[in-house]
Amino acid sequence: MSESLPAEVLDEAANVVAALKAAGLMVVTAESCTGGLVAAALTAHSGSSAAVTGGFVTYSNIMKQSSLGVPATMLAEYGAVSEQVAAAMAVGALIHASEADIAVSLTGIAGPDGGSETKPVGLVWFGLQRRGKAPHTEKLILNGDRTEVRAQAVMHALRLVQNAI
Repeated sequence: MSESLPAEVLDEAANVVAALKAAGLMVVTAESCTGGLVAAALTAHSGSSAAVTGGFVTYSNIMKQSSLGVPATMLAEYGAVSEQVAAAMAVGALIHASEADIAVSLTGIAGPDGGSETKPVGLVWFGLQRRGKAPHTEKLILNGDRTEVRAQAVMHALRLVQNAI
């Protein structure tokens, strides 16, 4: 991995893994702008296989469609970085990872390029779904360079999972 996560992110991931294990729950990730960093943070800890079933890195729209079942019409209408796609990614991750209890998804613009007036660099949509419940979404606009935006996004995703346990 070309970038390392800050110690506080890895510490939070350790807390999430411990909480998942204590609750007997499994998580799956569906990541775009973070490129697998949430799964990497979680699996950096020994024993994480008891809490992490795996992850989907769906950087392209084609992968979001083929791996998670995000509808092409949704991507065309709302764009990959949207509340609708974040929710669909979390739903799709749970469908395709039957052993998971919780799914967390992230889709955003980490920068430095790719932003617009309506979707600026630093915009990240998060999806969270616990099996049997409706998906929850959140939107953040994060500051910093690409590495900082991605680290902040990972931290927020971990906190979403922690809150869902």
